[in-house]
Amino acid sequence: MKFVAVTSCPTGIAHTYMAAEALEQAAKAAGHEMLVETQGAAGSAPLDAARIAEADAVVFAADVDVRDRERFAGKPTVTAGVKAAINDGAGLIAQAVKAAEEGTAPAAPSAPELASKVDASAGFGTRLRQWLMTGVSYMIPFVAAGGILIALSFLIGGPEVAAKVGGGDFQGVTYPGIENVSDLMSQAGIAGVLFKIGSLAFEMLVPILSGFIAFGMADRPGIAPGIVGGLLATATGAGFLGGLVSGLLAGAVTLGLKKLKVPRGVAGVMPVVVIPLVSTLVVGFLMVVVVGEPIAAAQTGLSDWLSGLSGGSAWVLGALLGLMMAFDMGGPVNKVAYTFGLAALASGNYVIMAAVMAAGMTPPLGLALATLVRRNRFTPAERQAGQAGWLLGLSFITEGAIPFAAGDPFRIIPSLMVGSATTGALVAAFGATSPAPHGGIWVVGLIGNPLLFLLAVAIGTVVTCGCVLLAKSIGRDRAPAAATPETSTQAVAA
Repeated sequence: MKFVAVTSCPTGIAHTYMAAEALEQAAKAAGHEMLVETQGAAGSAPLDAARIAEADAVVFAADVDVRDRERFAGKPTVTAGVKAAINDGAGLIAQAVKAAEEGTAPAAPSAPELASKVDASAGFGTRLRQWLMTGVSYMIPFVAAGGILIALSFLIGGPEVAAKVGGGDFQGVTYPGIENVSDLMSQAGIAGVLFKIGSLAFEMLVPILSGFIAFGMADRPGIAPGIVGGLLATATGAGFLGGLVSGLLAGAVTLGLKKLKVPRGVAGVMPVVVIPLVSTLVVGFLMVVVVGEPIAAAQTGLSDWLSGLSGGSAWVLGALLGLMMAFDMGGPVNKVAYTFGLAALASGNYVIMAAVMAAGMTPPLGLALATLVRRNRFTPAERQAGQAGWLLGLSFITEGAIPFAAGDPFRIIPSLMVGSATTGALVAAFGATSPAPHGGIWVVGLIGNPLLFLLAVAIGTVVTCGCVLLAKSIGRDRAPAAATPETSTQAVAA
């Protein structure tokens, strides 16, 4: 007879592989064929659908829920723990023979787990987009939760709440830290608490994006090096774009390590020792040595260049700052532009700060509008991110555009840059001013020429929307539903 089996233990290490070996040997001794899928900590190589279809029975030797169990629906099944397979493989094979001859109830569906919808048979371009969208899907809840909490903190406490709270790096400005909760409450009140919680959620954006890009590529073993790489991208100033690089690096390195042929006895320690150690070391080294320093040098050069342009035409400088604000949405280039605006603010030039703030508002606003105008151009996860984009954009939280840019960077980022450049140029040409370094719509009462400021934001939003939809119409009629990664219950996307 032909059998298939799935083995899985709680840790996904030794017993998973020991049970697989015991079943294979017992089946061979009884004159049967057996193929085993090990769902261990190193991930799994799913059984071929054709092999499952021709199997006479299925053996589940697992102490945890079997992933994708519905693949075996309708097949005669034998269910036991991994220790039963290790200690009495021959007995389970005998049960499988009996089940095949008599028939049993269909397999029950599996419980929801972390999942990504990556088509292994698709071309590289499609798989790349699916890897990126896996990271986006798991990042969206952090964007929504963190961004809305920060917006509420500005609404309650005003833009100065960031300086009162401190202890973080928000839009490129580092403030002294709050040492305890009583200081936080006394200095900033409930607005400070909301800002602190939201800022911590935002600090997780790049690590989560990076970790789950790697997960989409290499399954669970990719998460640890991906998250560490994302943390280093933030620490070195590489930001969102660095997170994309670290996620892809982590996935590639982990995939390479998983393909190494090792003895079955060594396979148990690979996922908990070798793979995380080597992959994290390699990715961390590359992020620190290769990615961080060049970006830091680029920041310094950009800042010096902007200082040399500040005496030129206001609208040209506004357009340039707009391009920079939208380029990496909270990353190092964005921070150079924002820091330049702060320096201008300190010197009494309020126009630059107004241009920077308006240009940072239009990316999420334009994308939110685009998801309303042409819903079929966006995945369900992106449409949900667009709903949060209205509040994030109005609150000058440019990071609200990251979920869209991460999934389709070559079309989205240039579109955002065009809209933000338009906004920055208009604000500077209108002579609108802002003495507040942050706050968006919530500080409109402090803005000089507020109607013209809002007009510039509205025009930039429409331009962004138009450019995004135009770019989306090139090469693809619809965003394929299959490319949208989510959990099996769609809980993460929600």
